[in-house]
Amino acid sequence: MRFVLPILCLLMAACSVTERLHPYRPDIRQGNFVTQEMVAQLKPGMSRDQVRFVLGSPLLVDVFHADRWDYLYRLQSGADGSVKQRRLAVFFKDDKLVRVDGDVEAAEAAENKGQPNLPKNRVIEIEAPRK
Repeated sequence: MRFVLPILCLLMAACSVTERLHPYRPDIRQGNFVTQEMVAQLKPGMSRDQVRFVLGSPLLVDVFHADRWDYLYRLQSGADGSVKQRRLAVFFKDDKLVRVDGDVEAAEAAENKGQPNLPKNRVIEIEAPRK
């Protein structure tokens, strides 16, 4: 009888500890991570190879829209399950960079974050070089 009471206490203590234990869930990252500094390096008239050097290989290249590259990024937090997504589309004309569209902004546009009226997705116009 005197051995049963300590064993019972240990079992009850073990049950209360297991309720607080949670398995480790890692963060899940998918796609291309594109920073604002990378977008700021894009200049009009850049070739496809130059854009690929700056941003990396695109996640999506559509056969029907050969002049558009899509860079997508998704991060799912293992701790709370929250999901963050980013999207960037790069457009070419005659194999030269024309414009960039998405929710990743160039560094100059990021300075205006305090303005609440700015849309989340925006088109970043790249001016053509002057001749």
